Amino acid sequence: MLAVLSPGQGSQKPGFLTPWLDLTGTEARLRWWSALAGVDLVRLGTTADADEIKDTARTQPLLVAAALLAAEHLPMHDVQVTAGHSVGELAAAALAGVLPAEAAVTLAGVRGREMAAACALEPTGMAALLGGDPAEVLAAIEATGLHAANRNGSGQIVAAGAVAGLEKLAADPPAKTRVVRLQVAGAFHTPYMAPAEEALAMVAAGITPADPGRILLSNLDGSAVNHGRDMVQRLVRQVTAGVRWDLCMRTLADLGVTGVLELPPAGTLAGMVKRELKGAGAPEIVTLNTPDDLPAAWALIARHGSAPGHEPTIAFRVVVAPAAGTFQPAEELTEGTDLRTGQVIGQITTRQGAVEVTAHGSGTLTEWLAHHDDPVAPGQPLARIGGQV
Repeated sequence: MLAVLSPGQGSQKPGFLTPWLDLTGTEARLRWWSALAGVDLVRLGTTADADEIKDTARTQPLLVAAALLAAEHLPMHDVQVTAGHSVGELAAAALAGVLPAEAAVTLAGVRGREMAAACALEPTGMAALLGGDPAEVLAAIEATGLHAANRNGSGQIVAAGAVAGLEKLAADPPAKTRVVRLQVAGAFHTPYMAPAEEALAMVAAGITPADPGRILLSNLDGSAVNHGRDMVQRLVRQVTAGVRWDLCMRTLADLGVTGVLELPPAGTLAGMVKRELKGAGAPEIVTLNTPDDLPAAWALIARHGSAPGHEPTIAFRVVVAPAAGTFQPAEELTEGTDLRTGQVIGQITTRQGAVEVTAHGSGTLTEWLAHHDDPVAPGQPLARIGGQV
């Protein structure tokens, strides 16, 4: 099973898109997307310096555009799983079929501008805490009035909030923990970004999303998302909610992913996966940074991907498990029952509690694919719905 990952802010490098402009049609595509995002993606990806592309308003649409641009040169029909880190989720949602590429780039432009504006309202920032006991680190973050903005696995938790709180944390860090201040504009993924979330919600409300055509993981809780509208709501909420990349990687392991491909600018997520998913079941990893890496990317997809067959793992007429746990179908539902959109068809008992499973469209419950007390993995088919969905 193959997963394609889209990186988030901080992974950008000056000039990283330069070699891609040698491919036919690339510059024209970037100029079209520039009009949608409100920034010059061609210049930002080629001649802009590190300080300019560090600007949140510019970085976010640049990263989404880069991932989508590279994916156009891949056999994505053979990819089973997509996921993205922070703003990279917009690219992942587009690659899963939830959003058109144009919508993803447009939302990235809005998201970047509004988050930059929110950062200017008061002095805030972020710091990475490396090592230490996770429970003690989280307790120290809370005690200093900060928020756990990113939980990236492998002993890395990012704190965010008021500058005074960050200084206090650095002065008295948890045992065996190193605090590294991050060069970012403000406290992303915290309540300080509430104005940006509100602005993004107003634009996102005009989008008509599709349900994902492949397994799409959410930063909110690492779960596989069934419904396009749910994913859009999660993308909006993510502006103020913490990024649980640790749970996304746990889901990759639960799914049995054997190959991981990171889109440009690649390296950050590949490193996290390599550190977290070790041992005999560790996936093969390829980083795609320039067109010269495309043959290796194609070969990885050939080894670990698979084209959709007559019984796809996830499709518009199949409801899949959003999380790992034990499935409990709704007792009153039998095969042949008519369902309505949003109707609860069961629940999954997880380590964090019960998660409801709902129908993503109206139709007839034609077949249960999982039964009472069956253990299920994220993305595993639970039921098939026939008719109009």
